[in-house]
Amino acid sequence: QVHLVESGGGLVQAGGSLRVSCAANGSILSTAVMGWYRQAPGKQRESVAAITRGGYTNYADSVKGRFTISRDNAKNTVYLQMNSLTPEDTDVYYCYAGPNFGAYYGWGQGTQVTVSS
Repeated sequence: QVHLVESGGGLVQAGGSLRVSCAANGSILSTAVMGWYRQAPGKQRESVAAITRGGYTNYADSVKGRFTISRDNAKNTVYLQMNSLTPEDTDVYYCYAGPNFGAYYGWGQGTQVTVSS
């Protein structure tokens, strides 16, 4: 029901910044919430941030104050500005969309974020 494509990942040094983007193709209902999670091989999925169409946001404690999520409803695009990156932020970052927080109607292929120390 929802197709998403991420972009913007890369390699940065600790303390640096990256901005990842995700363009979605889906219905208004299926993209009511758009967000990001990260997952490394052998580790559990970790929800990073999410945002509703109306602009309500939710962040993981580990990224509060460092990451900012935003969206352009006209373009069905969600962004994640990541500042003060640490090696612990190294992961594959996936965007998703759904009708509410915690629902994953669709997700992208992921974009690699690597932070070197």
